[in-house]
Amino acid sequence: MMRFLKKYKAFFFGAVVTICILIILKVTGIIIINPKAWVENTLLFLFWWLFISIPIYKFTYIRKQKQLLLKLLILCVLLILIVAIDSTLEIRDNPITISLLIAFWLGVTYVIAPGFFNKYKVPALFVYGAILIYFFYARFGNSYFEVHKERVVSFLLIPIPFFIGLWVFEQWKWVKSLENDKKEAELALLKSQLNPHFFFNTLNNLYGLTVEKSDQAPEIVLKLSDMMRYTIYEGKHDCVPLINECSYLENYIDLHRIRYQKNIEIQFTHVIDKNVEVAPLLFIVLLENAFKHGVESMAENAYIHLNLNTTPNKIEFQIENNFDISNPNTKPGIGINNLKHRLNLIYPNRHRFKIIKENNTFIARLEITLV
Repeated sequence: MMRFLKKYKAFFFGAVVTICILIILKVTGIIIINPKAWVENTLLFLFWWLFISIPIYKFTYIRKQKQLLLKLLILCVLLILIVAIDSTLEIRDNPITISLLIAFWLGVTYVIAPGFFNKYKVPALFVYGAILIYFFYARFGNSYFEVHKERVVSFLLIPIPFFIGLWVFEQWKWVKSLENDKKEAELALLKSQLNPHFFFNTLNNLYGLTVEKSDQAPEIVLKLSDMMRYTIYEGKHDCVPLINECSYLENYIDLHRIRYQKNIEIQFTHVIDKNVEVAPLLFIVLLENAFKHGVESMAENAYIHLNLNTTPNKIEFQIENNFDISNPNTKPGIGINNLKHRLNLIYPNRHRFKIIKENNTFIARLEITLV
């Protein structure tokens, strides 16, 4: 509970600031609050509470974004100017105030959703430009308050739900686009993991063991079958038990031990919570990379060290291998790029992926924050 309050304390301070501002404005006579209009008052309070709280909540981020900070300051100055003009001139439906209010809300839209505003700024400016022209025409006539005011208010309010609906539709399209990107990334991952060379080499080794009537042959068939089934069927799920991922990595390591006729030091330590789940086939990319660009480049003394641990809110994976610096084929393949893309889609802002390459050592670290 304390952690929750600490995280969202900005909204508590925002509520306090909003209440204080309202009290000051009411006492000084700048605004008049009708106690009977409780629905309108509640909605306005909620809006200004969020409008004040969000910059406080995102203060650290905003402070680093100088352009965003400048835009917010301009909006604040514009809002103060609107209040000052409206309270000083005391003109009902002041044309200057109405014009500045439209500019203010367009500015808020630009700051909150810049991509949406830039895409639809022409129709938005055309609609509200036409409304302003009609307002100026009606306001300076003799029958504005009797005939035109209600119509002007309707013209100002009616476009809002249409633009909100359009924004919701844009967000829906964006979510669908993310889902398609995720599917494409999953497909690319599966294609990269179904490495025919690995299976062909394993089958050739299996053939040799079968000819020799080795006792290892049935075990290898079982491991290869488990790997193929896991890759094809489990790989399409959103999440799988982390313990299953460990078994998959162990099978992969055991099959590779048979492939190579040289001594390889492979250490795989893992202390995990059996209830933790993770997106499938994340770590195999790094292990495959270690074999392909590390073990295969070394004539002797090749090693791979893996460590997989879980904490109450995090998964930590590290893999280290050596490689021959004189071998030109030491650059990571497309698997690493696929992995980064997948992590950004599945765990946005919830992962850290770092690669360290020093001398003849390659280290990859991946941390995933659990919800």
